Amino acid sequence: MAVPDIALSKRELIVNLSAIKTSVVALALAVTLSGCSVNPVTGEKQLSLIGESQELAMGAEQYVPTQQTQGGRFYVDPELTLYVSEVGQKMAEVSDRPDLPYEFVVLNSSVPNAWALPGGKIAINRGLLTELEDEAQLASVLGHEIVHAAARHSVQRMQQGMLISAGVAGLGFALSDNEWAGLIMGGAALGAQLALSQYSQGDELESDHYGILYMKEAGYDPQAAVELQELFLKLSEGRQSSFIDGLFATHPPSAKRVQENRELVKKVGAGGYRGEDVYKRKMAKLRSLQPAYDAHDKAMELASKGEMKAALDKVNEAIRLLPREAMFYALRGRIYQDQKEAEKAAADFEKAVELYPEMFKYRLYNGLNALRLNNLDKARENLTKANETVPTSIAFLRLGDVAVKQNNRNEAIAYYSKAAEAGGDVAEEAKRKLAALTQ
Repeated sequence: MAVPDIALSKRELIVNLSAIKTSVVALALAVTLSGCSVNPVTGEKQLSLIGESQELAMGAEQYVPTQQTQGGRFYVDPELTLYVSEVGQKMAEVSDRPDLPYEFVVLNSSVPNAWALPGGKIAINRGLLTELEDEAQLASVLGHEIVHAAARHSVQRMQQGMLISAGVAGLGFALSDNEWAGLIMGGAALGAQLALSQYSQGDELESDHYGILYMKEAGYDPQAAVELQELFLKLSEGRQSSFIDGLFATHPPSAKRVQENRELVKKVGAGGYRGEDVYKRKMAKLRSLQPAYDAHDKAMELASKGEMKAALDKVNEAIRLLPREAMFYALRGRIYQDQKEAEKAAADFEKAVELYPEMFKYRLYNGLNALRLNNLDKARENLTKANETVPTSIAFLRLGDVAVKQNNRNEAIAYYSKAAEAGGDVAEEAKRKLAALTQ
């Protein structure tokens, strides 16, 4: 399905890399100060090209943009994020780096996944929370991610990339092969690269090992970690697609991991807090809302196949079940857009922005659609707001178009120049328009 100039597609949605280039230059400069350091978790010596201050700065800078490229906050149930944060902080306190500025967030994505950025910035998708059975299993997931942060696994992967090539930010990847299921970016934000890249088997075994030790120290039953790995291995062998798209892509399970976890639990001893009843209470609201998210996901699937009438019926069902979910209106707006009903699309994008004004994607949809309707002030406002959180070349390109329409030549040149820094068709269009303005 293609909607010229409006739908975010592989052709158009390219994250602007100007901010990341600064980080890459800083990282490259760090090579000159390279040396060895001791891994704060394992105690082993390792190459250290990135200092702790840089590590903390990167995590803080990339945390919100990375959340938004992965679905954004699950704002419908803020109490759930508070609960996850409480469990996470309990695990962080017994970690080898308890003084990191840990943060935990629940993301609004059905894909089962969890990730950690440098500096202890951790996220878990609601799609993974619904697969867990008790608080001990949640503690296992969060403990695993805490080890990734505490042991500087992401930083080590970045350093390895630097040793191979200085062009860290030039690595392209896709969040999804389906434009309706997620955003496709030709040049991704550094944080999203770290969140979505696969860990090595060594990193995974290390995170399993110390995560189990943290569980025991915090009073949780470490047997929960074994149960999860057994479940994940079974699901991977059965090739459950949602897990393959999410958790297994970044945290590949293996029989070796299961066996090593079993052996370690035998040594440290099973037993401890499970928290099944508490977990059920905390998850009750999300589970009650699951039919709405199932309807939304089905609508996405139908839309991707071009079955727009059926998709519209499904997303309307989702909205009836949960009328305060911005994601549903954004999807319906895109369906209306495909059906050439720009006014209806505008109303839905406006509703999505009203419900979740910080989300760059909803601002972007709203701004692009407003430009199609020649509502230049609205287009400018929303595209500018979108770029404040996640800069995209399509937003810069269309801001240039708005500036041209408003006879702001110098502003248009600045926007087109920024869009031209990206690759692909968006950059080529920006270059053509820039050339026309500067002849």
